[in-house]
Amino acid sequence: MSTKEPILQPIQVGDLNLKNRVWMAPMTRSRADNEGNVPFDIHEKYYRQRASAGLIISEGSQVSPRAVGYINTPGIYSKEQVEGWKGVTKAVHDDNGHIFIQLWHVGRISHPDFHNGELPLSASAINPHSKSFTPKGFKETVSPKAMSIEEIKETVLDFKNAAANAIEAGFDGVEIHSSNGYLFHQFFNRSSNVRMDEYGGSIENRARLLFEVIDAIKEVMPENRIGLRLNPSLHGIFGMEADEETIPTFDYIIEKLNEYDLAYLHLSEPFNDVSEIPFLETEIAKRYRPMYKGTLVINSAFDKEKANQFIAEGLADAVAFGKPFISNPDLPERFAQNAPLAEWDTDTFYTPGEKGYTDYPSLKEEKVG
Repeated sequence: MSTKEPILQPIQVGDLNLKNRVWMAPMTRSRADNEGNVPFDIHEKYYRQRASAGLIISEGSQVSPRAVGYINTPGIYSKEQVEGWKGVTKAVHDDNGHIFIQLWHVGRISHPDFHNGELPLSASAINPHSKSFTPKGFKETVSPKAMSIEEIKETVLDFKNAAANAIEAGFDGVEIHSSNGYLFHQFFNRSSNVRMDEYGGSIENRARLLFEVIDAIKEVMPENRIGLRLNPSLHGIFGMEADEETIPTFDYIIEKLNEYDLAYLHLSEPFNDVSEIPFLETEIAKRYRPMYKGTLVINSAFDKEKANQFIAEGLADAVAFGKPFISNPDLPERFAQNAPLAEWDTDTFYTPGEKGYTDYPSLKEEKVG
């Protein structure tokens, strides 16, 4: 791609030389519709089609059976899942792409239907009053079980084992899903964490689990192959209710991340309008770019023009695109050619099968067709 556009320039991330800054954001697609939630040939095709991304960040993949909260999502804890992912990573690498897997524990955004009737786990026994996508359709969440210290330690090991499995499966790295109201976010936030032990109360305590997981994962893989995702101004979604201590909590976390040599920090701009909430930040990249010294990736409703602007102004090093990559498997090529983007079909975001998954044509396929 011979272009001077910032978004299409290569970028060095750790020891990886990535061909552009158009990254594919992690997106749940619910295609692992088999008993073991194992990736199979449909996943290989889907990710291979999108290998022109500077970096693919896979859909969230549960680190243990207790981590699941949505139907048909693939895991990274069983031998069968590791074998399934090997086909995906080979497909991406064969097309000169790079791929990280997103490690996921949904915490309380789950349902007893996934856990043989047992309660989901979380920081505290507080119902998020959200919905879980179960085998019997959407169901209301319940009050979860507050995790014991032993269960927290087991969860740290689950993430460590999942990272080791990711390496075995051929992934270039991992992204810790510490965002969007899931388990880590539930520990960060005072509306979901009222613990009085070393994992609750102070900002440092509420962030402790995340840093324990990073420290555990770096025992099995280089720090510069570890990324993580945060959504500092999430409010009123996934059961999260922000307060005056929310942004200071993320300030603490992001400052402390500078102590690590991570691959990247992946931040989301606000998902909804928080401009009327005085204690929340409306411009995430502008706040945290000066604070974070490593590679910064930004996400949420970007188009090419806005992405180029953010990179040119130094607000981010790369931009992660979600829905545009669903319907435009060759998104970087379309950007390079200023080609029109295909529209996505929301009705097929989470349905099994190839429709709305692998049947969106590339520009070359459109021309042949």
